[in-house]
Amino acid sequence: MINTPAPTPKAQSLAACLASTRSLVAVALLFAVNGMVVGGYGGALPSIRVRLEIDSTQIAFLLGAAGLSAIISMQIGGRLADSIGARQVALGSLPLLIAAPVAFAFATTYVVAVLGAVLLGLGNGALDMAMNALGVQVEGARQRPVMSFLHALWSVGSFAGAGCVVLLATLSGRNGPAIVMPLMLLMAFAAFAAFAVACVIAPPTAVIRHRVDGMRTRIPNVAWLLALMAVGFGLAEGTAYDWSSLQVTEVAQVDSTTGALGFVAVSGTMVLIRLVGDRLVERFGRGAVVRFGGGCAGVGYLAVTLVSGLAPLIIGWLLVGLGVGMIAPQVYAVAGHAGGGRVLAIVVTFGYAAFLVGPAVMGFFVSRIGLHHAMVVPALLCMGIVGLAGVMPRGDSEGEGYRLTPRDGLP
Repeated sequence: MINTPAPTPKAQSLAACLASTRSLVAVALLFAVNGMVVGGYGGALPSIRVRLEIDSTQIAFLLGAAGLSAIISMQIGGRLADSIGARQVALGSLPLLIAAPVAFAFATTYVVAVLGAVLLGLGNGALDMAMNALGVQVEGARQRPVMSFLHALWSVGSFAGAGCVVLLATLSGRNGPAIVMPLMLLMAFAAFAAFAVACVIAPPTAVIRHRVDGMRTRIPNVAWLLALMAVGFGLAEGTAYDWSSLQVTEVAQVDSTTGALGFVAVSGTMVLIRLVGDRLVERFGRGAVVRFGGGCAGVGYLAVTLVSGLAPLIIGWLLVGLGVGMIAPQVYAVAGHAGGGRVLAIVVTFGYAAFLVGPAVMGFFVSRIGLHHAMVVPALLCMGIVGLAGVMPRGDSEGEGYRLTPRDGLP
């Protein structure tokens, strides 16, 4: 039995507010800011390493601190998004995210840098959950898909944050590490400005009650299906980000600058397909889009295991980016519609964890069968996603076992 809220004036007011263009802009701003700060952090890591004179082991610990903090924060943020509203969680987590680049800018010791990584993880994890939950509610109110567009803006923000940091550091030559620190402060200021705007325009959100007839419902079985799919696309996406440039460089026997075209191919096509992904969902449905995305990425990964020329390799990575870019927004949307923040927390955590450990898992296979042929592993995972998409729910209505309830104080 699917439970829908009674059409009370308060519920109608909430739906109208969530369906407005202003609400979509607010959520899009959250996605872009999150991407900008996370991307800027990634771009600043080499400069942080030089400035603090730390080694690869310490960088790995820094990354681990951010990742573990994010996973913990996702679990807390998902449940809070249901119990107090996604808006409150998003606005509450943004200050933590803003504090991270400030900590990096003033870090003169490794301990302060670790603190910055923890702040980044806590802010990113909770905001990730809240903004996806917000996006799902906006999508439901507008009665048309928007999640692909929102994820495209995250990718644009991430590219802009990382690109600005890396470009200015490169142009500054030996002074690069010193230049990056003021850039982190500038990034924090930009994020704070976005936070101030979001406080004004972010829409009120529903509280999600996981109860039927007064009894708390169990987590729906579909959560674990979606979590399994998240592991597949998380590892496939992480591999594309971290191994594409290296794979092109080694297999095509080109310099590292030319090899970076592999990463450019992946990231560029991911943004492009996400910008048009919602139209594809409207026309063909989420299941078809995920099936095509998994198949396209699988073919791309298979291609880069079979060819060795530069042009064919780049075409293969273009297919990978085109495919994996379609999957995550749709799986997260289905999770949010199926069970609110509680299910989103499970699915996003599985995907995020796979994204983090995926490159290390691939490193094991690379050491055994070589970088060229190791790409068959994500190819098989992507083909598995094609099969699982056949039983994935539509994800376009309120889930079974929970009820959306407008927060008190709404007009």
